[in-house]
Amino acid sequence: MKYNPEENFSLKARLRSFKYAFTGICEIVRGQHNFRIHLLAVILVVPCGFLLQVSVLEWTILILCIGLVLSMETINSVIEKTIDLVSPGENKMAGKIKDMAAAAVLIVALCSALIGFIIFIPKIIDLLKY
Repeated sequence: MKYNPEENFSLKARLRSFKYAFTGICEIVRGQHNFRIHLLAVILVVPCGFLLQVSVLEWTILILCIGLVLSMETINSVIEKTIDLVSPGENKMAGKIKDMAAAAVLIVALCSALIGFIIFIPKIIDLLKY
């Protein structure tokens, strides 16, 4: 689909773009194991947030972390697929680029896990005191 900046605004076209985005989400969930692992973490974090009664600010931070990790995993997958497309054979530079993209996901995931520990551990300790 070509982009034409002079094209008039179309609600139908905007709605179609959401359809493409949801198709992309389905593709990443079906095709990427690591994305599903991150979704499993979300499935664990959200109920814990309710059970431990995190504050609005803490929810905001958790949601931001969830969005960053899932987005970064998606970007990593796009980078990997693009490299496979343009450089299908063995290529050291392609491998390094893939490794760096994976490192970006790891950094965000580790930082998010640390934030989760900072939010949840004091609440768990408080629960265990009773």
